[in-house]
Amino acid sequence: MLEWVERLAKYCADQDGVPLIAGRVLGWLMICDPPEQSAQQIATAIGASRASLSTNLRLLSSVGFVRVLTKPASRTVFYRVDDDAWEKVVQRQIASLAAVGKILHDGTPLAGSSPNHGGRIAAANEVFRWMQQIFDNAPPLPSTARAAKESQG
Repeated sequence: MLEWVERLAKYCADQDGVPLIAGRVLGWLMICDPPEQSAQQIATAIGASRASLSTNLRLLSSVGFVRVLTKPASRTVFYRVDDDAWEKVVQRQIASLAAVGKILHDGTPLAGSSPNHGGRIAAANEVFRWMQQIFDNAPPLPSTARAAKESQG
């Protein structure tokens, strides 16, 4: 299990610049049982200090991967990756890409007739138009498809 956790952590670090500890926390919370874990349980499982764990749990919470839970009559705080966490994060990334595409599109008039400026921004706009076509023709997200199926049933 820890080998898989490390693979995910390394991927997150290499591709997204996420600290290894944050990737390890994410990986652990994806596969642990029970799905809600205290900071102490996570620290023990992945071999992290409580200080670095606290910082990285805040990071993962701020981007929507980890949810903080409390239980009645308990002072312990628990952390969990919800089933739809990846979907929410991907939706935010898609919205972010669309926003960058709009900014690039809005910059087209600034390039004027210069082939140097115009060529670069035209190439960027072409990529973002292609991406928008992909998103426009994509099947619904899993939660949307599941909700539609449940409402029919």
